[in-house]
Amino acid sequence: MKKTLITLSLAGLALVGAPPAAAEPGPLRILLSNDDGYDAPGIAAVYDELTEAGHDVTIVAPATDQSGKGTGRAFGGTVEARHVSEDVWSVTGTPGDSVAFGIFHVFKDEKPDLVVSGTNAGQNIAALANHSGTVGAAVTALEYGVPAIAVSTETSRPDEEPMLNAQRHTADFVVKLVATLRARSRDGALLPDHLGLNVNYPIVGADGDTPAARWSLTNQDRQPLVKPSYTDRGDGTYTMELSIDAREPGRRSDVAALAADRISITPIEANWGTGPLAQARAGALLHGLKP
Repeated sequence: MKKTLITLSLAGLALVGAPPAAAEPGPLRILLSNDDGYDAPGIAAVYDELTEAGHDVTIVAPATDQSGKGTGRAFGGTVEARHVSEDVWSVTGTPGDSVAFGIFHVFKDEKPDLVVSGTNAGQNIAALANHSGTVGAAVTALEYGVPAIAVSTETSRPDEEPMLNAQRHTADFVVKLVATLRARSRDGALLPDHLGLNVNYPIVGADGDTPAARWSLTNQDRQPLVKPSYTDRGDGTYTMELSIDAREPGRRSDVAALAADRISITPIEANWGTGPLAQARAGALLHGLKP
């Protein structure tokens, strides 16, 4: 399949007679979350790289693994949160609960400039993204008008060392992505209102120690990727097992990008609304319906 290859470069060229460079802007205030837990290796890698780049980063993330919790939220009751260290909060709840606590308590005086969720241990592509707590954390931020990026690192091997290596490269890419968005923002918001990014980083090579060389702007593939089966245990309970249900990926999809060792960047929004074509189709189907 033919694809447009776009490389991300932040290197500038010194031009003869060019005006002096503008003053370096101050650090971004970033709320960093995830769904693997506040002390997971992926969030630590992103924290290290973002702080090394000079940003003011505060982790507000679930106390325990909340993978697969999607956009789940608690709407009432009590929230247990622990201030683990100066820059780290642990929240007992979903990724969405963590981000909401971060925005409305930790950053209550002024919203963060950006929410980054991840990097997750495992890709969040196709239908997996619909149920991802990593993506759910980003969606929660978008609902409240805060720019957000969900970040995940591919894994499909029993040996986690390749993924851990790739997570280091993922964290480095997040810094470059944030820098690019910042350079284009002209001191405004890093992303348009309600628009976020779902980033998936591939494992390149057998050990994951090679950084990805290219990225693609992608669509979310329309396939489930996994299929459940249930075995009756005879006592009212069922054993659930998952099998891979992979199909031919769509052109320019997130699935196709990872298969080609490309970083996938998929635009996301904070609702499940559809475009004008789907609206028109639905209107045609419902024409003449009487309540």
